Amino acid sequence: QMQLVESGGGSVQAGGSLRLSCVVSGNAYTRYSMAWFRQAPGKEREGIAGITSLGGGTTYAFSVRGRFTISQDGPKNTFYLQMNNLTPEDTARYYCAVRGGLDVTLYQSLYRYWGQGTQVTVSS
Repeated sequence: QMQLVESGGGSVQAGGSLRLSCVVSGNAYTRYSMAWFRQAPGKEREGIAGITSLGGGTTYAFSVRGRFTISQDGPKNTFYLQMNNLTPEDTARYYCAVRGGLDVTLYQSLYRYWGQGTQVTVSS
């Protein structure tokens, strides 16, 4: 089993920044890939950024590239998503997820363990 807990969501104005955190615990995997997903009301869940537990293999969706940065603190088993220049289109519930292995992907169906999510609301 793996447990994931997200934090850091909130309400900001357009152009602002937030940093999300995801703390991962458990022993299902020794090496894994982690990704951030988001789901806006009425829309499908979207993979936006991924990284391996070793800190490599970063990948981004086109919608966030250049504005969001994914990173990890290995000793703390914590992953971050720095979100800059936020727009109202970034409003969504943000989730972190992990899968075994170091093959980073943004396909949600390939991720087994998920957090409960944290809400991000961006006002214009």
